[in-house]
Amino acid sequence: MTLFYYKAVTPAGETLEGQFDVASHDEVIGKLQDAGNIPLEVREADGGDSASLFAALFKRKTLTDAQVVQFTQQLATLLGAGQPLDRALQILLDLPEGEKAKRLLERVRDQVRGGTPLSDALEAEHGSFSKLYVNMVRAGEAGGSLDDTLARLGDYLERSAALKSSVVNAMIYPAFLVGMVMVSLMVLLVYVVPQFAPMFADMNVEMPLITKVVLAVGSTLQNFWWLIIAAIVFGIGWFRRQMADPPARLKIDERLLKTRVVGDVIRKVEVARLARTLGTLLKNGVPLLSGLSVARNVMTNTVLAEAVGIAAEEVKTGGGLGYALTQSKRFPKLALQMISVGEESGELDTMLMKVADTFDIEVKNTLDRLLAALVPATTIVMTIVVAMIMLAIVLPIMNIAGAVH
Repeated sequence: MTLFYYKAVTPAGETLEGQFDVASHDEVIGKLQDAGNIPLEVREADGGDSASLFAALFKRKTLTDAQVVQFTQQLATLLGAGQPLDRALQILLDLPEGEKAKRLLERVRDQVRGGTPLSDALEAEHGSFSKLYVNMVRAGEAGGSLDDTLARLGDYLERSAALKSSVVNAMIYPAFLVGMVMVSLMVLLVYVVPQFAPMFADMNVEMPLITKVVLAVGSTLQNFWWLIIAAIVFGIGWFRRQMADPPARLKIDERLLKTRVVGDVIRKVEVARLARTLGTLLKNGVPLLSGLSVARNVMTNTVLAEAVGIAAEEVKTGGGLGYALTQSKRFPKLALQMISVGEESGELDTMLMKVADTFDIEVKNTLDRLLAALVPATTIVMTIVVAMIMLAIVLPIMNIAGAVH
């Protein structure tokens, strides 16, 4: 028997979380569906040991992001052309280049042929498809418009990939610059600076404070590099455990939202994600309360997700979504105003998609500005650091020369 963690939505739109000690992943899904609930997430309960940490760090996805986009778009095209789902999956088996990807699609096809919904078959692949992806497919199945949902999902993934690609391309030069400077600093601190320490000691010269600090840093890096690496690994493990602990994660997310630049970007990204997910669900005929429960679960910031949960309770009692979200005072005013207008006009789903497009553009523009400022800022900081190291070497030499004269 294995302990599985699950998250599901009740017919009333409430979110359930818990654990089942059962034999398989499919058994958990069966129990939830028999109770009338919609499974959102089912996975083995994390034991938190070091093996799981390193497995998570080095795990590679079976399908690349590009393959997921290609699979989604072509499956939408085949379903839109009238092909049955199992036949469409059979046709798509020839697309992936890797054997692992082909085996994954074979498993999905076989489960669909056995009567399993596509969303459950995708979710059973444990991380190959995101929660957002699985929930979107589940919504399309519930609304009877899987081909339209997949087409929207493919468009969403393609735009997300384009945004990610633009950010990565813009980061190449700053990353190369920082990397080269860091290597240069390590060479200076570990090999060059320590060479001067015996000379300064033999000359019995009084060293300035900056020289003492630089020599101490160089000595530490030279003698205790292994301890520094161990501390970094421990820090990563500790941070992952903090992120897995709900109260600690809530505090971290709260601090991030209060950070000036980072908090603004996170807020815009989450609003765009919430709006696009909820808008797509509403277009597919999913009720607002159920849509809010699903959309809340694709948000990564727990503080904002909690605010959406509170808003859902307000909506359940008859309140409007725009008004309910306003009460938390955590969402951008523009988004709230657009949502309120959509409710008043009876086109909430369309307005939510416009909110997503608006904030996607704002996020891209913000990231472009930040990246444009990153290169000169990095250059200035690194220049100052190198200058301080050189000053730490030159000052004692100047003192020695002064003493000789």
